[in-house]
Amino acid sequence: MVVIELEYEGDLHCRAVHGPSGTVLSTDAPKDNQGRGESFSPTDLVATALGSCILTMMGIMARSLGVDLAGTTATVEKEMANAPVRMIARLAVTIHVPHPVSEEHKRRLETAAHTCPVHKSLHPDVQKPIQFIWG
Repeated sequence: MVVIELEYEGDLHCRAVHGPSGTVLSTDAPKDNQGRGESFSPTDLVATALGSCILTMMGIMARSLGVDLAGTTATVEKEMANAPVRMIARLAVTIHVPHPVSEEHKRRLETAAHTCPVHKSLHPDVQKPIQFIWG
């Protein structure tokens, strides 16, 4: 179990402390929802979690395959919906692997990406396509 302590600092800002490491991060509401957009919004953190989880799962698989994924990048485009309620509508992920990878390794790395726990935990109404660019 991991504990994250959060404090509402006022003016739509929150401070979060990661229990195991003590790392601190701050959030702000986005400009389109009464905030100043001075930091990640809570939904930005969901997008960040998805991208970093996909890269992590691919990294775990790459390690077992003896494949170097250093330099691989993820870009997540977050789209919000306002009706029927404000929610994340789509998190489109593009993964760019700059190194040559065999077809078998590509297949296994793509499978690992799709088994990311964040991807699996998101509501089914959230569209979450993953595009891979190899080489």
